[in-house]
Amino acid sequence: MTKSESQEYIYINREISWLQFNARVLQEASDETVPLIERLRFLGIFSNNLDEFFKVRYATVKRIVEAGKGGKSELGGIRAKELLEQITEIVIKQQSKSLEILHTIGLRLEDENIYVINEEQIDNSQHDFIKKYFIQTVSPALVTIILNDSIVLPNLKDSAAYLAVKMLMTDGSIQFALIEIPKTINRFVVLPKQGDKRFIIMIDDLIRHSLSDIFNIFDYKSISAHMIKITRDGELDFESDLSKSFIEKISDSVKHREIGEPVRFVYDKTIDDDTLQYLMSKMGIDTTDSIIPGGRYHNRRDYMSFPSLGRKDLLYDKIEPLPIKGLSLEASIFKAIKKKDYLLYAPYHTFSYVVKFLREAALDPAVKTIKITIYRLAQISHIASSLINAAINGKSVTVSIELRARFDEQANIDYAQQMEEEGVNLIFGVAGLKVHSKMCVIEREENKKLKRYGFVSTGNFNESTAKIYTDYTLFTSDQRILKDVNKIFSFFETNYKIYRYKHLITSPHNTQKAIFKLIDTEIENVKKGKQGLIKLKMNSISSYKMVDKLYEASNSGVKIQMIIRGLCCLVPGIKGMSENIEVISVIDKFLEHSRVYIFGNNGDTKIYISSADWMTRNIDNRVEVSCPIYDEDIKQEILDTFDICWNDNVKARLLNESQENEYKINDKPKVRSQFATYDYYLNKIKG
Repeated sequence: MTKSESQEYIYINREISWLQFNARVLQEASDETVPLIERLRFLGIFSNNLDEFFKVRYATVKRIVEAGKGGKSELGGIRAKELLEQITEIVIKQQSKSLEILHTIGLRLEDENIYVINEEQIDNSQHDFIKKYFIQTVSPALVTIILNDSIVLPNLKDSAAYLAVKMLMTDGSIQFALIEIPKTINRFVVLPKQGDKRFIIMIDDLIRHSLSDIFNIFDYKSISAHMIKITRDGELDFESDLSKSFIEKISDSVKHREIGEPVRFVYDKTIDDDTLQYLMSKMGIDTTDSIIPGGRYHNRRDYMSFPSLGRKDLLYDKIEPLPIKGLSLEASIFKAIKKKDYLLYAPYHTFSYVVKFLREAALDPAVKTIKITIYRLAQISHIASSLINAAINGKSVTVSIELRARFDEQANIDYAQQMEEEGVNLIFGVAGLKVHSKMCVIEREENKKLKRYGFVSTGNFNESTAKIYTDYTLFTSDQRILKDVNKIFSFFETNYKIYRYKHLITSPHNTQKAIFKLIDTEIENVKKGKQGLIKLKMNSISSYKMVDKLYEASNSGVKIQMIIRGLCCLVPGIKGMSENIEVISVIDKFLEHSRVYIFGNNGDTKIYISSADWMTRNIDNRVEVSCPIYDEDIKQEILDTFDICWNDNVKARLLNESQENEYKINDKPKVRSQFATYDYYLNKIKG
């Protein structure tokens, strides 16, 4: 492992880097130029991200500690136990910052005549509405647990919020109880308007207001309720029962996740000490878990669905997804892509083209087979219904569906069962590998021969996320590319056989080797006195091997521009190591999700769109596809949109050794890349 003189290790720890990414999300919540309700929603995203971080990454490091391993080399130079302590320290600071932001937003909401009130602020005009709402809607959904020393505390649900109730009885004794905040009810209750004023009460406070109704059989002198939340290890645990189908095993494992080992305990810092100690003892919480003092409210991820109250002025302006120039939703997509390739860049373009393509295939008598990979489906999926429709119409439909798409397993399980019932041939991945590639190949009979059509994407075939995730999808009838795509489906069914791919770069077969070869070409060009240039856009980079190769390229004089939304273990700008590498991160209205690799190749630019980030899991432990772009117009389009993002000086942050998420500021005209990208495509249509 290469080391610098100033540091023992020349990588940023991935967990620490991820927390710095979430700090960028928190920056959006604090940014007063962001519409007010959107700021609340960024707070929700920050909280939701943190929940998933503890379920997965923190839980993984905790298992390393429990196994008695240091894990220093795998963790970027930090021992596992020290890393857990650092994470907890950072998270406590971030949580404190998020509470300050929430308070500030609350004051700004009041300036807009929107009041989020608690149980002590309810006036007489609101009392009857709240009483009725509690009786009719909340009370039937409540789960209340009375605690005592003789009863074993049931496993508290992962990431559910609970009110810890303490009753001081008239005889001097203390009675504890827990109330689970129901997830089936909207967290925010909109109260009747009073003139121009709008009032909202959180379900937590509505329950606090109703404590006397819930516990009216108890003889107490005083009663209080403080919120707690527990986060559990999110790793799926598969049993070896051979009588169960794979779907059944995944389904059982998802349910088992609810009772995984606790990894984080968050509590209202104003809770009485005796209540806190009693609960920690009951739940088996110890000092190896992350114990986070917080505010009055937890599960702030619910702010992602904060009511808009009809206040469009407090939200981002909605954009109308654009058509793709030359590709019509009212004509055959097969006929169009037979002539040339087309690129869809969601959410700037409408995702309807993907659905239209599959619906056309489902009805077209000439279509014989459809093969597609699915990683994350929408809750209501037109993709799934189109595939079912095709099977009903007699097409041979093969779906490689990943049932282990973390935290989306249940939606995939439900649709897998529906598709299986309708005759769709399901493939549940490859042993030891997640299928993360995003591709489709359709065979159509033309002049008594089969011709292939299809698409390859950087993102999931999910109508919901396509509205907020930036992703490229290439529609093509290029038989060279689609022949390779078809080989991957053959690999799914006979994965003991390794296929040769002439055009696609695939994991786990040759991603690292192929990328290294492309980087080596840039290094050789510099040695020959030519230009060496690499441009990369992805979600994350944490593979030390890939980082080291970029360091090598930088030291050889190759100029490298990187746009990394999430974690980045590479340290740019270090003399003698990475001085030719610049890295930015753009956090804005949409989630930057596309993966693009661009290699200068001495003027004959090579471009790939990919499903793979440069993480060890994507390179070695997943089925991933990187697809070359051969159409010169589409090449230019990707170069243009990359450069628009690179030139962002409004929402871009500099990723560097300081890890302070400084904004990229310069004297050039302001470029907010997501808005500028929309304008770019708008001008394409007009041009």
